[in-house]
Amino acid sequence: MNEIIWRSGFEIAKLIRTREVKPSEVMEATLARCEKREPEINSFVSVLAEESMAAARKADKELLQQSASDLPELFGVPLSVKDLAPTAGIRTTFGSVDYADNVPKLDSISVGRLRKAGAIVFGKTTTPEFGMLGVTESRLTGVTNNPWNLRYTAGGSSGGAAASIAAGIGSLGWGSDGGGSIRIPAAYCGVVGLKASLGWVPGDHPWDTTVMEGPITRTVIDQALMLKVTSGHDPRAPLSTPFIPKRNFFDGIETADSDFGGIRVAFAPAPAGARVSAEVAELTRNAAESLSKAGAIVTEVSLDLPDAVEYFIDFWGPAFLDPDSPLPHAAMLKVQSAAKRVSLESYLQTANETRSRLTREFNNLFSSHDVLLTPTSPVAPFPHPGEHGGNTHIDGIQVSYPAIDFHRFTESPTHAGLPAITVPAGFSSEGLPIGIQFVSPLHTDIGLLRIAAKWEKLNPWAHYYPGFTK
Repeated sequence: MNEIIWRSGFEIAKLIRTREVKPSEVMEATLARCEKREPEINSFVSVLAEESMAAARKADKELLQQSASDLPELFGVPLSVKDLAPTAGIRTTFGSVDYADNVPKLDSISVGRLRKAGAIVFGKTTTPEFGMLGVTESRLTGVTNNPWNLRYTAGGSSGGAAASIAAGIGSLGWGSDGGGSIRIPAAYCGVVGLKASLGWVPGDHPWDTTVMEGPITRTVIDQALMLKVTSGHDPRAPLSTPFIPKRNFFDGIETADSDFGGIRVAFAPAPAGARVSAEVAELTRNAAESLSKAGAIVTEVSLDLPDAVEYFIDFWGPAFLDPDSPLPHAAMLKVQSAAKRVSLESYLQTANETRSRLTREFNNLFSSHDVLLTPTSPVAPFPHPGEHGGNTHIDGIQVSYPAIDFHRFTESPTHAGLPAITVPAGFSSEGLPIGIQFVSPLHTDIGLLRIAAKWEKLNPWAHYYPGFTK
């Protein structure tokens, strides 16, 4: 059963429905992998070994009593959930020592949908305190390591989810993303991460237009599977969209080819004129050339966007000024200091006028292009940064805000409400994964997944496994 850990959730669900494998066998293999690799990467806050095995054995019995057509789509498939998402009856700490014993009574909306679809939660994955840092470390759980090299960061704030999926501890991970918290760790760990369109995945904070829960997987088909299960309107989330097509959700994804003929790709090698490391720039440009050879119409563009770091401080900075709330990490002290200059008037201008400018710029771009290609991050994964909270330099040149700078390409699509996905594109000179980001117009999530599936066919990655080098 050892090979089952590298199968996609989509494949595992099929094998269970056809009774070729039992839910308990899949769970047993997943937990065995976790027991072997978790001490090295430190990607879980809680592992529910006894509870998940009991649930899997119960599913074994249900499998014998029901026809395959009556089983929900994720029946018996193991699922890990980032420890920011509430899980009923399962400890949810938000990465904080202050909530170390917190046990919610209700699931988040999306976790509830995943469980209703038959997934079995076997663990909660690590996150920095309240998700307020771009690398995954906290006073509660310590540092989460990148499975490709344990001395390097897994990114954040969904670093535990990305690291565990990359390590073969389950095929389906659930994270959250406000400015790159799914996409950065997915890119740094060599897996796939999606921030869906505003409203596609209902949130538990009714009027939040930035942070959204979403999938982290090794394959694009699993992204589609999890998005299908979790998307759609919920009255508790007024901004959630009711018009998501479900009937042909997997068309062009399950049977993707590598032909990009006629697809109009806008290639932004350095959005807003940002600095990008030489090897990330080279690999991203190679991706653009690969798309062109596959038939895409690739046009290099420059985006007139506000500086993402300054935007971050103007928009998110006030959240760090609460005198009664201790900062989650010393790296955010500089952000806190800069945020003191953000007046109520300037915050409102950022939240409305500047954000509207972002939206207009992307709308103009997509009037003549189908998809945007950018680097996911300006740099490849870097060694654990300690007090800095991020990379201090890019090719020897110092960055102004290490804790923010490496998220600069994932911030703007979020604030325009657009779907954005990171997919693996290759490896750095030190053998660490590097990702590229595809962004598409609002509510074109299925089309974006089809493009990502074509890229996966053109440049497959799921057969690469981390070696756990120290």
